Amino acid sequence: MNPQPPAPATAGDARDAFGAWPHRSILVVDDEPGMRNFLQRSLEGRCREVRTAASLEEAGALITQRPFDLVILDNTLPDGTGVSWARQMREQGLYGDIILITAFADLETAISALRAGVADFLLKPFRINQLLNAIARCFDDARLRRENFILKRELGDRGDPEQDMLAGLIGQSAALQPIRDALHRLAGVQTTVLITGESGTGKEVVARALHRLSPRASGHFVPINCGAVAPDIIESELFGHVKGAFSGAASSREGLFFYAGGGTLFLDEVGELPAAMQVKLLRVLEERRLRPVGAEREIPVDVRIIAATNRDLEQAVRQGSFREDLYYRLNVIPLHMPPLRERLEDVPALAERFVRQLAGPLGLTAPQLQPEHIVALRSHHWPGNVRELRNVIERWLILGSFPDVFFRGTASAPDIGGDMSLDAVEKTHILRVLDAVGGNKTEAARRLGVARKTLDRKFALWGLS
Repeated sequence: MNPQPPAPATAGDARDAFGAWPHRSILVVDDEPGMRNFLQRSLEGRCREVRTAASLEEAGALITQRPFDLVILDNTLPDGTGVSWARQMREQGLYGDIILITAFADLETAISALRAGVADFLLKPFRINQLLNAIARCFDDARLRRENFILKRELGDRGDPEQDMLAGLIGQSAALQPIRDALHRLAGVQTTVLITGESGTGKEVVARALHRLSPRASGHFVPINCGAVAPDIIESELFGHVKGAFSGAASSREGLFFYAGGGTLFLDEVGELPAAMQVKLLRVLEERRLRPVGAEREIPVDVRIIAATNRDLEQAVRQGSFREDLYYRLNVIPLHMPPLRERLEDVPALAERFVRQLAGPLGLTAPQLQPEHIVALRSHHWPGNVRELRNVIERWLILGSFPDVFFRGTASAPDIGGDMSLDAVEKTHILRVLDAVGGNKTEAARRLGVARKTLDRKFALWGLS
């Protein structure tokens, strides 16, 4: 119907003048075989995949099978207009960019296209360089949106970009060696991994290392703390939503699965997921498809899942608070992060790392840890693990001395007798810290380097108010 080809410029000339997008996929929708073939030849050497469709129905079927990063869409097709289809796809959860091409342009069409969510608009006949420029802009804009979104999340979650616990895997202890060995074995596979361990042991460090070592390292690592998101919005946070899906949804929004596309989604504290969300996550893991909130169509997802928890999920399954089928789907490859008390020989190296890491932002010259400091640090029980160690070092840098509550008559010598279990030692230490802060659980949790929710759970377990 629109026989005009792009203005003269060979595919070879265009390939010499422009870069490539080896990790991107493009769908070309045009009813003219000549146009489809020309665009496919021009683009397939630049992208990971280029697919073509001759109708909107065929395009919809392809999008149902897999996600595309970009759609090049003719406006006049046998079964409808590109503008109407773009609007419909946006309402159903399509988040890839759309470039509309047409031989019959007017201001009304251009406005309708932009309102339908079209990223760019080209008039036939166009030069291939014009199209390549438009594609480059779309991919650059998408990359910046993802990077800005992820950066804002990380800054919001951590408050301090340096507080990333990158020191979590520092050390040569025997307890840490199985984790190092597993990282290299698991990095090249796409299998779901469940990382367990106490709060503050460095579970996210392991997840990030797996991502960096994997073939997905060029994609994004997107973390979410499942226990920190309100139950009524976690589905939208993970899956996204379309405009009007619920009160206040003034526009469509991509979910974290979208931003992690081609990369890794890290579900921290996965044991805190509400029961209804557990069912929906299981379906996504099994079918690799999801439905944004309010959308009519499911969309494919390409994400590796790494989950972590400080809870005993087997016990949660027995108690009925966590789905058994989801547990086994997540626990394909289990990794356990040892607590810091089981690798005390790593404490000096970790402490020195935190001194170097924190002194600069605090405007201090990094002081030298003295032998008596190392003895005190290695004598501590560390219920808050690596996170607690970091907090103690930061306070030492600011105040010039270690807190009495950690090293004088409490943590330095919690009276660990042969008949005293680690759980009893932990309980004794937590109660002493709580007593030192006048019973303020929030302040005690901060000093211990754990979440307030963790303290509440332990007190409930001990039968204490």
